[in-house]
Amino acid sequence: MKILIIGSGISGLAAAIASADMGNHVVLVSPYPSERAQSVMAAGGINAAVGTAGEDDSYVHHAMDTIKGGCYLENEDDVRRFCERAPENLRWLEQMGVVFNRKEDGAINLRAFGGQSRKRTAYAGASTGKQIVTALVQKCREYEIDGRIQRRLGLHFHSGLIRDGVCYGALFCQQFTGVLQAIYADAVILATGGQNKLFGKTTGSELCDGYAAGRLFSQGVQLRNLEFIQYHPTTIETDYKRMLITEGARGEGGRLYYLDGEKRVYFMEDKYGPKGNLMSRDIVSRCIYDCPSQVYLDISFLGEKLIHERLEEVYQLCKDYIGLDVTKEPIPVAPSIHFFMGGIRVDRNHRTNILRLYAVGECASKYHGANRLGGNSLMAAVYSGRVAAEAIHREENAKVRVENFASYIEQEEALLNRIKESRSQFPSVYILRNLAEIMNDNLGITRNRKGLSEGLEAVDLYLNVMKSIKFDHTVSLYENYRIDSMLLLAKAILCSAMAREETRGAHIREDFPETKETFQKCSVAELVDGQIQINFEAESCEKGERMV
Repeated sequence: MKILIIGSGISGLAAAIASADMGNHVVLVSPYPSERAQSVMAAGGINAAVGTAGEDDSYVHHAMDTIKGGCYLENEDDVRRFCERAPENLRWLEQMGVVFNRKEDGAINLRAFGGQSRKRTAYAGASTGKQIVTALVQKCREYEIDGRIQRRLGLHFHSGLIRDGVCYGALFCQQFTGVLQAIYADAVILATGGQNKLFGKTTGSELCDGYAAGRLFSQGVQLRNLEFIQYHPTTIETDYKRMLITEGARGEGGRLYYLDGEKRVYFMEDKYGPKGNLMSRDIVSRCIYDCPSQVYLDISFLGEKLIHERLEEVYQLCKDYIGLDVTKEPIPVAPSIHFFMGGIRVDRNHRTNILRLYAVGECASKYHGANRLGGNSLMAAVYSGRVAAEAIHREENAKVRVENFASYIEQEEALLNRIKESRSQFPSVYILRNLAEIMNDNLGITRNRKGLSEGLEAVDLYLNVMKSIKFDHTVSLYENYRIDSMLLLAKAILCSAMAREETRGAHIREDFPETKETFQKCSVAELVDGQIQINFEAESCEKGERMV
């Protein structure tokens, strides 16, 4: 079979390697090399109940923590499968060449992460994500040499080649020429990451702009749980983005406090006890948000040896970006958008509601519910990539009848030519900057009906503006045509947040402060006759279920 994978971070790489291992031909497409993927930014670690911390851990405990942390939205059977395979996936990464920190007896060293009842986060120094990407890239290159994987760089996703609920491949825009190119395949795996660009300065990469999800949404793909946006509680401000201070800093014993006069108030410990600093991210972020003054994270008392051995990235970040020596001074921190629990709706095999179209990694909404546990994202990326590859090999063995998309491609080419010929009086950078302000102002740690309504009104205004304003000649063609789909995705997020009239996990409604049993369901966004519809559906664990 020919499998098209769009995106080359950890989830895309894992899917590519697993597919190639099963004898399939893989075309791995991305605009940039894997070394620029957001995956390399992950520092803290990856979760697996390998039981080397002497705390009687198991995948059952891992699953219970994940479900509880996600506020009981996820299907228990799906989460159990994810957690049960985590130790095996960790070994798979080791076989690829990832070197995890180990104890003197040779066992994998584990650290504590927020929301977990036991230590189960393995780590590779201070650059776990980078080391995983490096190892997977090396394996991919081996398969590129023998022809099992074909790497295509410089191509931006333009749209799916979808007809009558079936995906036959994807259309891409060449990064420099703007020429459209169709790639047909027996199955397509989307691995395009989250929606950081919608919010401007976040901890993630601006290359993750949400365009693919927005465009596919307009083509009939369902989205899920978009209202759940995770704020990481400890970040520092820089001129261009928020820099993440890994949860590993608190996992190693770091303490949060604010000053009341000259007195340190360890507010998390006062409220939740000795392990208060390691509550789940939604709780810590909300507590920091409610503090009366600047919050600090102190790790100086851990000592220079431990900091340089286990938290070197934190030391270097603070030194390079804010001129602070963490071995002597506390770190001024604040919450920032970090992860999107919402995304493309998938089943347990990562199939979307469109046949032969799969979604993996952060662009897919699965396992995390209303709030993701630290360390689960890297494991979900590996797991989802491998699971999708296995499902395709098992289920999509009938050859796809090649449909003729020539007229559709001509239509899209004509649209791009009109964009090229028109000139915008409002540069795309202006629209995106305003969109980021709209999303941050109205989808912050807390939100309410008034703010959400104002956000929807503002996004609708820009959607109407885009009907007549098309091209900013100061940027690339892709940076122009992506805006419509990004605005549509932004509107779907606001609609989802408006529809969930409760507080749950990372979704905090000031006007609906209680958690309601009637909303213990996942939101599903769908575009019907040009209108966004939001429904709520409980997850099912029936075997063989397909979301069509």
